[in-house]
Amino acid sequence: MKKTPLKLLALAMGLVSLSCQAQERVRIGFMSPVTGPQAGYGIDNRDGAALAIKELNAKGVKVGGKTVQFELDVNDDVADPRQGVQVAQALVDKKIKFVLGPYNSGVTMPASRVFANGGVIVLTVASNPRITTQGHSNLFRIGATDNQLGAKMAVYAAQDLKVKTVAVIDDRTAYGQGVAQEFTAQANKLGIKVVAKEFTNDKATDFSSILTAVKAAKPDAVFYGGYSAQGGPMLRQMRGLGITAPLLGGDGICSAETATLSQVSSDMNVYCTQGGALIDRSAKGKQFLDKYKAEFKRDPLTYAASFYDGAHLLANAMEATQSTDPAKVGAHLAKSSFAGVAGEYAYDEKHDLKSSAVTVFTFKGKDVVPLKSL
Repeated sequence: MKKTPLKLLALAMGLVSLSCQAQERVRIGFMSPVTGPQAGYGIDNRDGAALAIKELNAKGVKVGGKTVQFELDVNDDVADPRQGVQVAQALVDKKIKFVLGPYNSGVTMPASRVFANGGVIVLTVASNPRITTQGHSNLFRIGATDNQLGAKMAVYAAQDLKVKTVAVIDDRTAYGQGVAQEFTAQANKLGIKVVAKEFTNDKATDFSSILTAVKAAKPDAVFYGGYSAQGGPMLRQMRGLGITAPLLGGDGICSAETATLSQVSSDMNVYCTQGGALIDRSAKGKQFLDKYKAEFKRDPLTYAASFYDGAHLLANAMEATQSTDPAKVGAHLAKSSFAGVAGEYAYDEKHDLKSSAVTVFTFKGKDVVPLKSL
């Protein structure tokens, strides 16, 4: 019998209904500083995650017979702990059960308690070792710790740069203090003498007083625990005072932003560490770099690859468990391994990475270039 237009419409509506029933929306929260002095890092993180979400939706991840449609819920914590707690609570209130971020250790510490109470799976690059000693079973680190970043910088300083004396400055944030402490501890073990200890804050612009004290100590190198927003201007003021010693740091200054803000046109003489092996040495790494640049018309900075991996890590766990239940996804993450762009994701009992390579970088012009993995 010939179908009437009304019957055809009903049939079409039924097909649409079936199609909708065969899809499941999974929102993944994102938090990082996407405005303010550290916006460059936050935007980089956001775009790494967004690229992964685009790929996953194009691929069509299926869980429980349904195609999962991923959405990235982007939130700006401006690198501020108070704002971070508010963002975390807002994500919990929206019933979001998976979060990529935060970026900063100082934000992650208080926000992680909110997420723990809300049963949210958190994948963070925040590096302070204390973050994973709080006993939050829902939190996983997807980057190196300060122990690795700071200690490996000390190893490179001693073995490759032949540094004998060093001045240490930190910005009094959880990250800055943590990475500076780990650098200092390893430097002491390696026989590097700390001849000056100074501190600033993550809003400072004038470092003349502390740099005058550093200059008087005549160190072979200066280690700065902090971010590019202060690291760049600090380098400019160092050179203005005639301090020619190399500036060392962790991943917080491993960005082209350091070069831009320093306004140093000659050899910057800066070395920094970043979690992960040399990304452009692997096929996966090269593919990621090419895709990122094609999508955003620029090179990635520090942790775009880690946030990209984090989204794929979550999707892989959902596929493996055939569930979007955060408890099941978290249990899988804790006992499994996943080969990503930035490295291997396999966890110890604290949910730190069992193994995380660290790469030392330097600057050529405004480009951050890798030297060696440790």
